[in-house]
Amino acid sequence: MAAVKRIYSFGGGKAEGNRDMKDLLGGKGAGVAEMSNIGLLVPPGFTITTDVCVAFYKGGKKLPKDVLPGVEAALRKVEALTGKGFGSADDPLLVSVRSGARVSMPGMMDTVLNLGLNDRTVVGLAKRSQNERFAWDSYRRFCAMFGDVVLGMKPERKEDRDPFEVILERKKRAHGAKLDAELPVSALKELVVEFKAEVKRRKGIDFPDDPMQQLVAGIEAVFRSWDNERAIAYRRLNAIPAEWGTAVTVQAMVFGNMGEDSGTGVAFTRNPADGRNEFYGEFLVNAQGEDVVAGIRTPQKISELAARFPEIARQLEDARAKLERHYRDMQDIEFTIERGRLYLLQTRSGKRTGLAAVRIAVEMADARLISREEAVLRVDPAALNHLLRPIFDDAARLRAVDEGRLLARGLPAGPGAAAGRVVFFAEDAEAWKARGEQVVLARHETSPEDIRGMNAAQGFLTAFGGMTSHAALVARQMGKVAIVGCEALSFDYHARTMTVATARGPKVLREGDWISIDGTAGEVIEGSLATTPSEVMQVLIEKTREPSSAPVYQQFAKLLGWADRARRLKVRANADQPDQATVSVAFGAQGIGLCRTEHMFFGEGKIGPMREMIVAETLAERRAALAKLLPLQREDFAGIFRAMGGRPVTIRTIDPPLHEFLPQDPDGITELARATGKSEVHVRARIDELHEANPMLGHRGCRLGISYPEITEMQARAIFEAACEVAAEGLEVQPEVMIPLVGAKKELEHQAARVRAVAEAVFAERGARVRYTVGTMIEVPRGAVCAGPIAEVADFFSFGTNDLTQTTFGISRDDVGTVLQSYLENGIYEVDPFVTIDREGVGELMRLAVERGRRTKPNLKIGICGEHGGDPSSVEFCHQLGLDYVSCSPYRLPIARLAAAQAALREQAAAHPVKPARPAKANGRGGEKARATNRALAVPGVKPAKEPRKKRTRARPQARA
Repeated sequence: MAAVKRIYSFGGGKAEGNRDMKDLLGGKGAGVAEMSNIGLLVPPGFTITTDVCVAFYKGGKKLPKDVLPGVEAALRKVEALTGKGFGSADDPLLVSVRSGARVSMPGMMDTVLNLGLNDRTVVGLAKRSQNERFAWDSYRRFCAMFGDVVLGMKPERKEDRDPFEVILERKKRAHGAKLDAELPVSALKELVVEFKAEVKRRKGIDFPDDPMQQLVAGIEAVFRSWDNERAIAYRRLNAIPAEWGTAVTVQAMVFGNMGEDSGTGVAFTRNPADGRNEFYGEFLVNAQGEDVVAGIRTPQKISELAARFPEIARQLEDARAKLERHYRDMQDIEFTIERGRLYLLQTRSGKRTGLAAVRIAVEMADARLISREEAVLRVDPAALNHLLRPIFDDAARLRAVDEGRLLARGLPAGPGAAAGRVVFFAEDAEAWKARGEQVVLARHETSPEDIRGMNAAQGFLTAFGGMTSHAALVARQMGKVAIVGCEALSFDYHARTMTVATARGPKVLREGDWISIDGTAGEVIEGSLATTPSEVMQVLIEKTREPSSAPVYQQFAKLLGWADRARRLKVRANADQPDQATVSVAFGAQGIGLCRTEHMFFGEGKIGPMREMIVAETLAERRAALAKLLPLQREDFAGIFRAMGGRPVTIRTIDPPLHEFLPQDPDGITELARATGKSEVHVRARIDELHEANPMLGHRGCRLGISYPEITEMQARAIFEAACEVAAEGLEVQPEVMIPLVGAKKELEHQAARVRAVAEAVFAERGARVRYTVGTMIEVPRGAVCAGPIAEVADFFSFGTNDLTQTTFGISRDDVGTVLQSYLENGIYEVDPFVTIDREGVGELMRLAVERGRRTKPNLKIGICGEHGGDPSSVEFCHQLGLDYVSCSPYRLPIARLAAAQAALREQAAAHPVKPARPAKANGRGGEKARATNRALAVPGVKPAKEPRKKRTRARPQARA
């Protein structure tokens, strides 16, 4: 049996891997392999596969014995291509050791640079480069990075800085240097000695001197970083399976810190913040790549590169065009300039804001660089939320400026508006959010360890770093508001203060003070600023802007229009009031999938009659109270029917236990007693009588309707009277009455009979009829198992996946902060089952209900109305089950529409796989077409060559409606 290949080499214009091998080589390994294959200058190296990572963890976090000989053999290839020797005292080969998961996890795992240096090889590096300062600068960097990543030299307290940074800052003060690059060689040599001494003091071990020992330890450390705290948190936030593992790429070092003719940078082939077709990025002269990403120096804009390195700028523009044309997507590029020579270190699909994602996808499709179907697949559905986020009100902003509350400006890294109490540590951001506070996380610079706090914050603010720093990358991915490189800020972490250097003198802000940050303008404002709806909201909901004057809305609408043509699933909204129904229609709802009637009882003037009904001692008293509720409910239903304009409206009869409607406070009890003419003793006794040890499993849903059929009858009358009233106005109505919590056929028979009897009575009274249906929610396991008999009575099913998840797992949503959080942290559950449908358990019950329900009634309409209906993964599962619609909150409708389209397109692709076409070459057949495409990609404003439009086909909806 042939041995499994575990190491793939690249360099010298060829590679053993390619871009289609991300699962095995990780994103970085696949990217450098592909760049090698297409002729770009990439430092040679090799990638150790994700399979080795899996074996590493199975083997007790040690490299499998058969890997080391392969590493040594691959290292010989790199030596041959570079002409250098690993560990050589004359011309040493230094390497970087980097992680690379299947999907980008920026900064979450570890990297080691300049590996291979010791007291002998540093002398050889200095001699060969004829630059002693560069050699010792690389050595001190290696000691600090290896000490941190491999030896675990972390700060002892969260208020403390990195121990190596403390030593470095002390050295800079001693030499009067502001920047690292200003330190003399003698100081760098001292730093190496002091760094190693700190390792010995803290860890009790000597700094390793043998390059091969360093390499093995570095590879193992990068594999271990797959399971560090920040990587685990990131995977949980982004639903990345733990079993995937990471690849490790070992690559020959090229050096951007060799002097003024060297540098390093990160660039995007398009603007990742707003999607404009412009080369966008940053670079630093005489620096290494980590300096840009870590944000310890604020870099120069990529547009300034031509003034410093004109030939390099031209080469980089060529690489930009070539990579975007090759990948047909916006790319994130890392590069190094070593003594006037350009090397590309990485390419990957660039992280982008939702605004940028929509614009890039739409513009590429309009230019016929990708198909409309590809454009739909390119945008993460959740990213559409970015386009709906509020912005600061212009009047409020101008007033704040006039009042002198504009504190500082920085780089706008994450668009939108955010206000919150300022905190300085990630742990505090989490804790403050848990107690209901809105916070803004402010730091010198963020690091991957801050990921959970960044997720908890409304936005973040850093003093250092540029548009490609860690904070900026995470902001774009999370859709957070962010300002970076705000140099007016300084911090005292021990005092928990932030000082802003303003024109009027220093302004000190303390932990808990309110600040507002504008991630579009890059402005930091003291206090909490009023917001206004986004451009999309101003068109759709506020009706204050014309679509023609709103380019963001136009792209948003165009993408969703393409999505609507591709999807099979219908989308409905969960809406309980007429105004919510109006918003739902604006967002594209094709009906209401869940109208929760109990929410209506909490409206003004309605809770009193509801409470009277609950404390009633006789049927007559209960009917009298219900008679007061009838016109109120009828008015609400009529308003919803009008707003929905003939679309179907699914109305759920009362669901919660009655005690939830009763007051618990003394004043409320006194008021209820006065309003009903009963004693406070009687009211308290009724409250105690209705109290349930476990209301989730108690007297609620259809059980209430069976105990008190007059409640169901009142609600049915309100529904049908409202329907007849609106129908008489010439409007179509489609009421669907849904009975909750059904687990037995007889429960539904009992309630459906009451509903149908009332319907006939109302129709007789009004002399008119409307079409209606009666169905049920499948939200207890027995309802799913017994779906066949229940379908004999039901006209439709709707999965109430919130309750179905609770009853299947035996975990209440109220346990999220205790049981569920513990399970997620320990990896027992990979994702929160209340966010994404648990396909193995809850999903199998759903599948069973669909199969059994449609075996009884083949055309049974089935949907979902739990909040899972707005989760992209859950929407895809609903598509796979063959459901007819998903229903979610109004503001998640765009997500559901796009996710439903993507599910349909992926299904088509799986059924009819098509090998993607390679870009045409720039000469020979197809050359003119390729050149036209190249011009359109590389030069903003150039129109693509006209080509015959190909006929497109799209999925037709299935016959079942």
